Amino acid sequence: MIALAALGAAVSASPLAVALLLIVVVGFAWNLGAHYTGAVMGMPVAAGAIAEWPSLLVIGALTIVGATFASGRVETTVGRNIISDHAVRISDAIVIVLAAGLLTLLYNYWRVPTSTIQILVFCVVGVGLAGAIPIHWTTIAALAVVWICAPVIAFALGYLFTRLLDLVIPPGTLPAPRGERAASPTQAALRWAPRLLVIVGACASFTLGANDVANATGALILAHQFSLEVAGLIGGVAMAVGALTWGRGILRRVAFDVVAMDLSMASAAQGVQALVVLVAATQGLFTSMNQALIGAMAGAGLARGRQTVKRAQLLGILRGWAIVPLSGFALGFALEWLARLLIR
Repeated sequence: MIALAALGAAVSASPLAVALLLIVVVGFAWNLGAHYTGAVMGMPVAAGAIAEWPSLLVIGALTIVGATFASGRVETTVGRNIISDHAVRISDAIVIVLAAGLLTLLYNYWRVPTSTIQILVFCVVGVGLAGAIPIHWTTIAALAVVWICAPVIAFALGYLFTRLLDLVIPPGTLPAPRGERAASPTQAALRWAPRLLVIVGACASFTLGANDVANATGALILAHQFSLEVAGLIGGVAMAVGALTWGRGILRRVAFDVVAMDLSMASAAQGVQALVVLVAATQGLFTSMNQALIGAMAGAGLARGRQTVKRAQLLGILRGWAIVPLSGFALGFALEWLARLLIR
């Protein structure tokens, strides 16, 4: 039965079908690049450490590098370990990316920083159930544990790191003017902290490519198209273009609308987000950049008093997280059922 399914997938992988798959993959990756600009450079921009356009250029360049050279383990998880790739037709891969891409586009339009990873995984589950494709529930359970733990750990570390940085950088203090000699260790720290924050944001941009490109390009691996590196490069370039063409809105929202940030809080939040996501990605278990960042931001805000956290924004995002799995599953299932009905 598996052999027949694989044969059917190979036969259906016509040049037109592969071209269509590439189109939806590139479109989804473009959306991802726009969607996650705030998650990787929101804090440096909020702290005034870097301007908007230079930050977008950094995101674009390092996302390509991370996607090309460090995304293999996560691409393997998406392409091999969520549903059985031996039973997947190329039309199934197209449905998965199309469903996840449409939902991401919708949430981008509303400027809501949701978890595209959760969108993707539940679209895959919906397609798997509708298409009678074996699902690896142990992988989904492992991912669910990471999704639950990551923002909680980020919250705790955001609180802790903010408190520690407050010992060096007084709360609310602005960086020392350029060209002025530091008169104390504190002033020296204030001068170097913005540069360090930009470096951390750059590391987060690299992690974005490594962690999130598989949301789109995992379907290429699932459909046995291209190598891991080539698939990563395709997705990384598309993500870079997305960041440069449509990323400013999300960048501004995460940087300025969720929580009031100063230098210590921004440094703590961005550093914790990069750390948490990078650790998960090295294990092949991708997690949400936005959830990790917002968890860290909330912890940093709590370190200064609850009044610094804009609760209405956070509650709206949490409601979105609750809706995302249901919407991903429903759309994936519906589109796959329709595709199976039309393509026999």
